[in-house]
Amino acid sequence: MSNYLVISALGQDRPGLVAELSDNIVNSGCNIEDSRMSILGGEFALIMMVSGAWNNIAKLEDQLTHIQDKLGLTINCRRTEGRHLKQEEIPYNIEVVSLDHPGIVQKITGFFSQRQINIHDMYTTSHRAAHTGSPMFALSMTVEIPAATHISGLREQFMEFCDDLNLDAILEPIKI
Repeated sequence: MSNYLVISALGQDRPGLVAELSDNIVNSGCNIEDSRMSILGGEFALIMMVSGAWNNIAKLEDQLTHIQDKLGLTINCRRTEGRHLKQEEIPYNIEVVSLDHPGIVQKITGFFSQRQINIHDMYTTSHRAAHTGSPMFALSMTVEIPAATHISGLREQFMEFCDDLNLDAILEPIKI
């Protein structure tokens, strides 16, 4: 039976961080199951879930302070269990693009939270529009919609919500 450890790391970006961290994980006998990595400003940010036998997970946990010091990262970890999508939840993809302004993430996440819809993952970014230089915002997320939810009603509510906020949006099932 596999054991799982979630690791988060934050530190000044430089080439080779992912390779060095991955080497330490593999050398401890663990496997990277899932990960998200990004450069935010000048900082490298990572969150990953690793799996392994209990003794390999324990070995990795014991090495994290040394790895943190060696790589110049702030590392946190927490044991967890594997997660599986429940059959009664259907994964949907959401894409949103708009002029950037404060509160977009808070309003969109609130929309789904009020309907007891879990957000599985989310990615946001901001950039300048090509021709005008206007600040733009983009969001991509996966939500887990309970199977009992009337999807066309939810889609209509979401599109009205987005129209009210002047957001261009798509809500569609994930195609496997």
